[in-house]
Amino acid sequence: METCLGPVPADLPAQLDQVFSTDGLFKRLYEEIAAQSFPEHSRERMKMEPKAVAIAEWSPTVVPGLLQTPAYAHSLFREGDPRASDEELATKVRHRLARQDVLKGSSPPDFSVIICESVIRRNVGGPEVMREQLAALLTHGTQPTTVLQVLPLSAGTHGLMDGAMSILTTDEGQPVIYTEGIRSGAIIDEPSKVRNLSRSYDVLTASALSRDASARMIQQLMEAS
Repeated sequence: METCLGPVPADLPAQLDQVFSTDGLFKRLYEEIAAQSFPEHSRERMKMEPKAVAIAEWSPTVVPGLLQTPAYAHSLFREGDPRASDEELATKVRHRLARQDVLKGSSPPDFSVIICESVIRRNVGGPEVMREQLAALLTHGTQPTTVLQVLPLSAGTHGLMDGAMSILTTDEGQPVIYTEGIRSGAIIDEPSKVRNLSRSYDVLTASALSRDASARMIQQLMEAS
């Protein structure tokens, strides 16, 4: 670290805070630096995630970042930026995985996630990568604070077909919605729009498979891959 060569290990800031009794200073600085690696439209969400008491996600295309395995994330980043160096890709993967710390603490947020059936059928990174990712989804689905559902392709038309969406609720106020497209994203906090989109998410929840049925579908696909 003193030579300034290589990336900062994700677990180092917390260790420095413990050694120097700096009350989370190094961890906060690391989080600010890591946030700069994300697109500008994603940074506001990055700030909110650690404060959230509840997170609800809908993903029609890929496994949400909070649930991605390293190999799955690497495959996505490689396809998205084929000219990136191995070191650049490793940094992106590390920063994405660092986001997952919000689900690993002693008091994680209530986490609800709905993924389209196409997400678990799409072969990202090859069979081995997908088997690992599907196994990880099954593990996440067993956590007491997580509800993982699959929306079957037979569900038909719904109000959230335009793209991914997250609903983040903190102790500080009303829920805030983050929507994301291919190269853009937006924070929505206007109460009437939040209410309408939250209602669409509720309808999606009712249309999705149950937790157990979702787990069975994922298990079947994992065994068949």
